[in-house]
Parts: sequence; structure tokens; C-alpha cells
Amino acid sequence: MAESSFPLPPDTLCPLCVDPQRDPVTIPCGDTYCLECIKIYWDQFDHMGVYSCPQCRATFTPRPVLRRNLPDVYHEPRHQLPELTPFPYMHRESFCDFCVGRRNKAVKSCLMCLAYYCETHVKPHYESSTFKRHKLVDETGHLDRKICPQHEKGLELFCRSDQMCICVLCTVREHRSHNITSAEEERIEKQNFPTLCVAPEAMVPKVLINPQFSFSEMSKTASEMKEHLDDICKNELSKISKTVSETTVYILLPRNGDKRLKLPNRVNFEEPKTRSDFLRYSCKMSFDANTAYKELVLSDGNQRVTRKKAVQFYPDHPERFDSFSQVLCKEPLTGFRFYWEAEWRGEFSLGVAYKSISRKGKNSHSLLGYNNKSWSLLCSDSGYSAWHNKADRDLADAPRASRIGVYLDYAGNTVAFYSVSETMALIHSFKAQFSEPLYAGFGVGSSVTLCQLKHSPTPY
Repeated sequence: MAESSFPLPPDTLCPLCVDPQRDPVTIPCGDTYCLECIKIYWDQFDHMGVYSCPQCRATFTPRPVLRRNLPDVYHEPRHQLPELTPFPYMHRESFCDFCVGRRNKAVKSCLMCLAYYCETHVKPHYESSTFKRHKLVDETGHLDRKICPQHEKGLELFCRSDQMCICVLCTVREHRSHNITSAEEERIEKQNFPTLCVAPEAMVPKVLINPQFSFSEMSKTASEMKEHLDDICKNELSKISKTVSETTVYILLPRNGDKRLKLPNRVNFEEPKTRSDFLRYSCKMSFDANTAYKELVLSDGNQRVTRKKAVQFYPDHPERFDSFSQVLCKEPLTGFRFYWEAEWRGEFSLGVAYKSISRKGKNSHSLLGYNNKSWSLLCSDSGYSAWHNKADRDLADAPRASRIGVYLDYAGNTVAFYSVSETMALIHSFKAQFSEPLYAGFGVGSSVTLCQLKHSPTPY
């Protein structure tokens, strides 16, 4: 019988090469292929660990063992069967395709050029912009596994509908409108969750572990990154610490409810020099009736206090001074700069005190300036004296005025007193480490009036 008259049943053709089957094998789903064809087809899924039938799409893991299974239809001698046409990319050696004479071993293969390169001839792919769209891979001995046998393009995509790797041209016809993703994304998903890709079986599936995977390199890299970040943080913190130590920074707003006192758009860190500079920090004050001594009378909306000989019938209050003619203001002062002015008649004192200053008993614990919780300036017709923690300093040469300005730089740890007339002159300043909110305080001999101040335009 001539070869041309040899009848071939339709099921004797290999679905992959569409040639008569050579060394046919039957896979677990029952479909039959050439031994070499199904082997080459499954080789491209080795990196995933999940294998499928090209026809029915049944999946298997681990990779089934292939055994020759010659069908009964093959009664003719094997030499009469047509030879299997090998895939054009099947037998390519992993040597450089561009070496002249003795070919060097390939270190990279290009999915665009479909060629192998040695260390010398691969350099243009890194150095020339002409090759910037080319894709180099390390699998120099398996370029065939990365190429579409139909279009000879890189298998960069994965068809989830058909469970197989495809090229860009495959999406135009054969896999049009299918669920397509990148081959790399599918590889990562199946390599962490291989058991989700197959139907449940009675036996426990074999878990494939990549022998090249190791936490040691990850731990080493993470440790090096941590050391590098530690060095950066130390250097930057050193710079920040130096900057903060050399610059006065004010970021806290006062909590006295005065909506007129606003933080300027750009904070001027220079110390105020003129009265208009001080007025930028002016704040509205009011006397606290709960702290007023029993002989003091508040008026003008608690902006003026006068000492009377007659005892006022104030209710008992734990914050009231019971032995000294003193009164505090309501507003807590903390975190920022503040300025206020007061006019006086008769001997008086003014300053700042913690809320925790004693209010009871005729002793130094409750007298402004005579303890470590208050700072005060004593004013009389004979002169001034500064007081803190029972220590006083005579200020006989200080300029006299009936109006005194008080400037508190809480963050700068300074409280200063100025005589106010046509100009401002410093009387005295205290340096201290403030640890609590401060309150403006007054010792009243005759009368004290809190001055109404207007904010100076802010030149920012």
C-alpha cells in the first residue's frame, strides 16, 4: 500500500503539531498527544507547577508521568509513518548567535530578537536606545518556552479562560474577548496558591517549593536597609536638634478664648523692639472676681480694681486671697507671646504667677514675688524693685511711668517689665523655666486699670 493511500483516522493526529502521532501518550484526562509535543507544551508551565490539557483544559499537579501508549490503529511499520516535524525553535543551542568562529556561551536571550547573546554582544541592548523596548531573559537554554509557536512572539500574557500562556497576537483572534492577564502576574498568583488552581482530589496534593527561595537574602537586605535608615535618621535628627536649639519656635496658640489673638501667617522670631512690635502680642485681660481680696472692688467690666476700706461681701472661694490685697486675671498664658499694660495709683505690684500659688495665710507662699511660683515688679513713688522667691533687686535708676507694660515670652522663658510713655524703656526682665500656665497678678494699694490695647498691623 502506498503511503498516500494509507488511511489515518482523525483521532490519530496530534492536536498540537497536527501531524500523525509519534510515540503517542495518553494523559490523565484521556486525551492523546505526541510524547515530544506534550512534553514541550508542559515545559512552559514548569515555573507555575500547574499543568493543563491543551484540549479539555483539565489541570494536573504535580506534572503527570508520560509513558508511551501506542494505539492499536498503528499496524503499519513505524518507518512508514511521516516523521514528526520538529518545532523550529526546539533544537537551538544556548550559544551566542552573533559570535564569529568559536561561539561563546550565551548569558541572555531576547524575546524580541529571538536570539541568544554572550556578555559582549548583549551590551548594545543595555547601552543603545534602539533596544529599549526589547525584553531580555535569563533562561538562555529555554528560549523556546518563551516563544509562541504560532506567531513566534514572546509568551508575555496568560489566558485565564483557556489556562495557557499566549502572545500579544494571540489576543487578536484565537483568544479574543478572553480573560487575559500578564504571565508574570499569573505566575506569582499560582506559585503562592497552587492548590486553588486544581479541583479537589482524594489525595493530599504535592506542594512544590522553589529550591532557590531563601529568607536569608531577604533578611540580609532588610538588615542593611535598617542600618542605612538609622544612619539617615541620626544625621537628620542631629541637624534638626541643632536648628531647634538655635531658633526660638512658637507653635502653640493661647487657650484664653481671645479670638482677636491670631498667629500671623509668617512668624517673626525677632524680639520686639518698638511699642508697635509689642502690640502685635497684646491680649485682652479681665480680673477674676473669685480671686479678689475682700477689700477690692471690681468695676468697668472687671477691667478696673479699687481698694476700699470697707469689707466686700464676697462668697467664700478656695481661689480667693484672704490675707493680701491681691487679684489674678482669668486668662491662662502659655506657649506663646503675650503683652498687656496697666495704669496705677498708689503703691502696687504686678507680675505673673502659677495657678498653684497659695491663696491662704499671711505668709510668703501667697505673696506675689516672694516664692518660686511668682515673679513681680513692686512699684511705688520712691522707685521699683523686682522680686522672685524672696530675692529682690533694687531698680532705683529705672525710668518712672504711670503705665507699666508686661511682656511674656512663655516659650522663650522670659517675663519683662517696661515703662510706657512716648517711648518704651525696659525696667527689668526675669529669665525662668516655666512649667505651668501663668496668670497675670496684681497687688493693689489704691487702684489698677487694665489698658485697652489695639493690635498693631502685622507686617508679614
